[in-house]
Amino acid sequence: MSESRNTIPDALRPPIIRDRSEPRFPGGPAADPAGSHHERRIRSFQPRRSRVTTGQEDALQRLWPVWGLDIDGRRVLDLDEMFGGLPVVLEIGFGMGEATARMAADDPGTGILAVDVHTPGQGNLLGLAERGGLENVRVANGDAIILLREMLAPGALHGMRVYFPDPWPKKRHHKRRLIQPEFLTLAAGRLAPGAVLHCATDWEPYAEQMLDVLGAHPGFENTVDGGGYAPRPAFRPLTRFEGQGLDKGHTVHDLLFRRVPAES
Repeated sequence: MSESRNTIPDALRPPIIRDRSEPRFPGGPAADPAGSHHERRIRSFQPRRSRVTTGQEDALQRLWPVWGLDIDGRRVLDLDEMFGGLPVVLEIGFGMGEATARMAADDPGTGILAVDVHTPGQGNLLGLAERGGLENVRVANGDAIILLREMLAPGALHGMRVYFPDPWPKKRHHKRRLIQPEFLTLAAGRLAPGAVLHCATDWEPYAEQMLDVLGAHPGFENTVDGGGYAPRPAFRPLTRFEGQGLDKGHTVHDLLFRRVPAES
């Protein structure tokens, strides 16, 4: 009798309510690393918590404590210690991480701090880094703006990459686009003089906006003589998003702008 009373059919069991602040995987990336201790803003990204494969889950649980970090905004990172003195490039948004892993393998003398909120991609990149022996990759989880504003020292970065950010195509959503004057001012403060901000997009109106705001910002200069878009540099692999855009007949534009020294 006691056994039958304690056995409740699954269909009748109350749903398990997970604390949204808890990580999905023990020891892995936090669901909301910055919590409520930093001001909220208009986000330029949508958190994506889609299905995680067994391999990605294994990588998150084993490797996150070694190569992962949550963007909590509570400390300034020591990039020299984290990357063993390598110059560091910040990559904002890396999808599933294939292009990031390729660039890390091709240039082991540069550290890549790769930021995204896509849990499967975080696990996939960690797995790629382990299989490739890529010790120059670190994976960050959370809002890149908080990372730049709160956790990086002035001039700490030797480059920044923003490949195929969300174009937010509807006019009422344009304020959510990442490449805006305010973002560029923040980025300029974290880039060393001469460091290059490299953007790429297959969305023509967004490319035009990027070119306009970068060209007007006093902290950057176009690396292309006479202005305009740059040819795709050899070091940027063909990304999954790029392939999807090309399949749709989109034109891909690269923009490479150099951080100019601040006027004294």
